[in-house]
Amino acid sequence: MNIYFACSITGGREFEAVYQAITRALLEAGHDVPTAHLASATVLEMEAVVEPREVYTRDVAWIKACDSLIAEVSVPSHGVGYEVGLALSLEKPVLCLYQDGQRISKMITGNNHPSLTVKAYRDVKQAVSHMRTFLNNDL
Repeated sequence: MNIYFACSITGGREFEAVYQAITRALLEAGHDVPTAHLASATVLEMEAVVEPREVYTRDVAWIKACDSLIAEVSVPSHGVGYEVGLALSLEKPVLCLYQDGQRISKMITGNNHPSLTVKAYRDVKQAVSHMRTFLNNDL
């Protein structure tokens, strides 16, 4: 399955270990994750050399081609919000994960779109478990 993984890049990287665990689990399960590099500790350096228009064009194409989008939304991000909205407008199944106790945008938590699943997690293990359940049961 082709999975678009979305996470904060410039807004903050305090959940990077979760990003890495999710993308690692997806790749180990044999999924294609074109955005797996976003979980890397060096993502800021990797993406610094890519022009904004190229990022937009590339990422929109990846979202259009994906089977589903999984977003870690614990850190507010304009880009992730845009990606979630675009995927939902394309009727893609979307999973938004966030660490329990984090304040999440009401545009996510109040959204009743039938293709959107929102799950809180207590630890990395539970985040990966929610992701696996979403892929196994909700698609």
